[in-house]
Amino acid sequence: MAGDTADWPVWSTMARVVVTRPEHLDRAVEITRRTLAAVDAACSRFRDDSELALLAPQLPHGAEVSGLLAALVREALRAAELTDGDVDPTLGNDLAALGYDRDFSLITGAGASAITITRVSIVSGWKRVTIDGSRLTVPADLTLDLGATAKAFAADLAASQIVEELPVGALVSLGGDIATAGPSPAGGWTVLVQDLPGDPRATVTLAAGFALATSSTQKRQWMRDGERVHHILDPRLGRPAEPVWRSATVSARSCVEANTVSTACIVRGHRALDLVRERAVPARLVDREGRVVTLGGWPVEEGEP
Repeated sequence: MAGDTADWPVWSTMARVVVTRPEHLDRAVEITRRTLAAVDAACSRFRDDSELALLAPQLPHGAEVSGLLAALVREALRAAELTDGDVDPTLGNDLAALGYDRDFSLITGAGASAITITRVSIVSGWKRVTIDGSRLTVPADLTLDLGATAKAFAADLAASQIVEELPVGALVSLGGDIATAGPSPAGGWTVLVQDLPGDPRATVTLAAGFALATSSTQKRQWMRDGERVHHILDPRLGRPAEPVWRSATVSARSCVEANTVSTACIVRGHRALDLVRERAVPARLVDREGRVVTLGGWPVEEGEP
């Protein structure tokens, strides 16, 4: 491993770690891998041995959970509250009904047999989930899916852990979720924003401690009952959100906050602009025709598609 950057596949996407001092890269990668493994073991919906899966039978009556799982659930519920339920962590049943019941890399041929999709979860299911100290209660008719915030949480946690343990500045990218911590390189962290090849490009410079998240309706797609579906659901329908936007990218002080707003933008569709103005964050939205809308003083240089 050479240089200041390392990449490897994880969670059906790519992980990237960049550090300001190359001699500490190997150790930064170890810290990131350790952090991602801990988050996966705590809350994965696709592992029978994850803490969340093992405790599932007890959750309707309340169960004591680890500090990490409690933190993950609190962030998910906070995201739901901040977005009036647009980012809802109780859509596990709906995602499974659509065929997203295993790691995305294993979803092949989904929809080979036709099914009828019906609403599974209850609107505002997140309001019925409680975390009191370390005691988590989830009604029996709900299944938690923390995917909307857990990856961003992991990026934030890994970046902060690297800086806590090593004398470096760090950038951790998990797919479209990017977190930074510690000092930045001279001039800041330079990031290319482009969802798919051929989409409009932008170059953004992140100051130390800032984060960036992109939510997309073009990735994590599969066929179900003859219909192309994607993984960002409208909680009110239990169905994939209308793809008004190809992608939504947001910058914020934490990756969780950035991802919360970018995901809610996809869910809200045409109402996304009001959300971005309300949250007062820099954002870049690309509509289904490839047109770019920027808000909140988005500080970028737009490139050619």
